[in-house]
Amino acid sequence: MAVIFYNYYKVEEEHLSEHLFLEMKNYSFFFEDNRFDIDIVPQTKSLQFYELYFDQNTLYILVPLLEDKENVLKIFYPLPSYQNLLQATKQTILWQFLFLTLIAIVISLLFSFYTINPLRKSLMIMEEFIKDIIHDLNTPITSILINLKMMNTNNEEVASIVQSAKAISMLHKNLDSYLKEMQFHKNRFSLKETVDEQIAFFSSMYNYLDWEVQVEDTTIYSDKHAFGRIIYNLLSNACKYNTSNGFVKITAKEHQLSISNSSHGIHNPSKIFDRFYKESDRGLGIGLHIVDKLCKELGIEKKLEVDQNNTVSIHLYF
Repeated sequence: MAVIFYNYYKVEEEHLSEHLFLEMKNYSFFFEDNRFDIDIVPQTKSLQFYELYFDQNTLYILVPLLEDKENVLKIFYPLPSYQNLLQATKQTILWQFLFLTLIAIVISLLFSFYTINPLRKSLMIMEEFIKDIIHDLNTPITSILINLKMMNTNNEEVASIVQSAKAISMLHKNLDSYLKEMQFHKNRFSLKETVDEQIAFFSSMYNYLDWEVQVEDTTIYSDKHAFGRIIYNLLSNACKYNTSNGFVKITAKEHQLSISNSSHGIHNPSKIFDRFYKESDRGLGIGLHIVDKLCKELGIEKKLEVDQNNTVSIHLYF
């Protein structure tokens, strides 16, 4: 933009100089323009007739005197007046560019809305579709979990079904948290009890990982359901993107909770909480976005760290 403005200005400056030169040349024939003054000066061999020159105070051309070979006629135009013309030209060009830029921005916005609108509609249709699925899944999931409670969970096959049903239920609740505007009800509850509940769920599925838990029995004031969603998503992420024979470490004391895990590294740490961002084909890309959303709603500060050994740690301050 600046380069175009500068080049256009230089072209207009050249046109202005050329225009003044032609008018001074015409003036040398008729002397009918009060913008120009004349003077008789000694002839200088280094200066040519009918060429435009600049000095400290004027723009001028030299015209020969027919009966005087030693002197020449100098037709000149005040340099301050020329500079005022340039300034007016610059302002005109600037306003033109601002106007054209505004038009370009408006056209770009209209075009963007036009091109994005189908995508927006598709996302709305997809979200409505997911809402319908979630609503339809609620009844059968609840029915499965209720009936499984009446069965013998000591049976290995039944225990496996129970675990799978709980996983589906947790995913159902996660999607529900993502799509719905949650109503938060803060109260006091045990941090250890909430964390242990989520650890019990994941440690049985990921029993090949080394689990290290150091959670003090602290009472916190927040929304228990939403806080459980945060821990669920953090542990889910820590387990899914872990390494073979890796570890998950959970520590909590006073008003801080930290979840660390071994990993293969994170390519874009700044995008890790963005909606639909994934670093692999696994997952939906909404787990950590839900964490980000709920932390903002509950006033919880979060911090992501990745050390040189690719250990990923997320710290929560509440």
